[in-house]
Amino acid sequence: MPDHERTAATRAPGRVGEARAPAGASWRRPRPIAVYLVLLTLVTVVPAFLYAALVLDRHNEAQRETVETLVYGTAGSIAQSVDRELSSMLTTLRVLASLPSLHQGDYATFHSRAQRALEGSGNYMILLDENLEQLLNTRVLYGTPLGSTSDPESARRTLETGEPVISGVFYGRTSQKWVFNVELPVDRRFGDDLVLILTRDAEALRETLLSHRFPRGWEVALLDSGGRVLAATDQGSALGERHFLAEQAREEQGFIRARAEREPYLAVAQPSLNADWRVVAWASETVLRQPFRQAFELLLFGGLLIAAAALLSAAWLSRRIGRSVWRLARDAERLGEGRDVEPFAAPITEVETVSQALAEAAKARRAAENEVRFLMREMAHRSKNQLAVISAVAKQSAQGSRSLEDFDRAFQSRLQGLARSTELMVDRAEAGIGLRALVEAQLEPFRPPDAGRVAIEGPACGLSVNAAQMLGMVFHELATNASKYGAFAGSGGRLELAWRVEGDRLRLIWREQGVEHAGTAGRPGGERSGGFGTMVIERMLGQSLGAEVVRDLHDDGIEWRFAIPLDRLAAEQ
Repeated sequence: MPDHERTAATRAPGRVGEARAPAGASWRRPRPIAVYLVLLTLVTVVPAFLYAALVLDRHNEAQRETVETLVYGTAGSIAQSVDRELSSMLTTLRVLASLPSLHQGDYATFHSRAQRALEGSGNYMILLDENLEQLLNTRVLYGTPLGSTSDPESARRTLETGEPVISGVFYGRTSQKWVFNVELPVDRRFGDDLVLILTRDAEALRETLLSHRFPRGWEVALLDSGGRVLAATDQGSALGERHFLAEQAREEQGFIRARAEREPYLAVAQPSLNADWRVVAWASETVLRQPFRQAFELLLFGGLLIAAAALLSAAWLSRRIGRSVWRLARDAERLGEGRDVEPFAAPITEVETVSQALAEAAKARRAAENEVRFLMREMAHRSKNQLAVISAVAKQSAQGSRSLEDFDRAFQSRLQGLARSTELMVDRAEAGIGLRALVEAQLEPFRPPDAGRVAIEGPACGLSVNAAQMLGMVFHELATNASKYGAFAGSGGRLELAWRVEGDRLRLIWREQGVEHAGTAGRPGGERSGGFGTMVIERMLGQSLGAEVVRDLHDDGIEWRFAIPLDRLAAEQ
């Protein structure tokens, strides 16, 4: 792969590290945020949809049980209503059978009274002789030729058993309708037995069925002993025809599961107590499932809408987040290239925080680079100064040395003093270099074991790098001379170093006491009168820091007094 292609692949958002993925760990490769948002949507929506479907199914089952209980009770109520009507008809028959005109054979009077009694009830009376011929029928005028009964089987059974009989449905020749009979035998002691009948149109029983409300999708029918329809709420169930559930309703009671023409049905059969009839209520399983199916379809449609809305929201959100992240990636590249990065307003607080952090990091990096460049220039400048100082130290050490060993010893000692000052400047570059710390660092190699022989006193005073370097060399030279000829050379010497601020100057006093033969130290040719130390103290300190230097020789030791402008001590700060 060419270098420019490799660089582009490395910088492509979302593909960093893809080529380095270990084998067998493809599932850990980074993927777009849209994938995780879609997964989050599915994890949220799918369980909610399944839970809603489960709740809907439980609710449907509970509702179905409630409906089945209602249908069962309603079918029983219809059976009781039919029983009451049959009982009422049988009671009416007994009342009519007790009329004297019937037993006296006065059929005209009996016909007239029965017709008036049954007017508006929907019932009609028929009287049969023992040959099952109609003697009278209140549907027609008295004396109208009638002929034999249309249901001889029920009439014959009535005569044979001597008990009331309730017929099934049949088509009446006189009425030209589907009817049923309630028949009562009439025992006449002085004549042939008769059969007294109350007949009613089967269609009239439909009102009884309709007076009871069934849940939606349920139909109800009243069947006779042969399974033929006496009345039905279903327009498809014709009167007198055998019902498609007749066989199951005859053999079973309560809830029935049946199948007709490949269609499953749920039915309820309730028997009549006064007749061999059945009340059958039924509904197609397809119709029963329809509310659940409709609710489930609505739930599915709503769930799909919600899922679509959630996915669209996830796509929109991932697009917005992706744009922000890609911009962060570009800003990170700019940061890596050392270019400026401007913060941007993001739709997500965390992204905006990262943008602010990148911008601050870019500013900090630019400031750090500027500082590094400044420090490099400063280091180069100070290195030149250091080299100049080292060169001067080497020249002066060579001039005052009698042999190579003397030169090496003097040069090494002065370099160590310079190194201590430099080390102190490096260690305390941020906090600043203090005068007291510089003094203690230069005196440390020469300090006597008895701490009471050295007294240092003065307020806090910050020093610039140049001032610290110059003063460090001064204190080193003074301490070196003190160790050779002054307060540190014998066992009884003492050094007092004190400084104070007066106006715009720092006044510093170096006083050595208890020195034997102190007068010889100031003779011409002595170390304290014309060597490198004196040159550093008097010439370099005066020229570099503008200091006023005064030296006094006392009988018991030497005294140096310095007056240094404060602005020269802290010029670089």
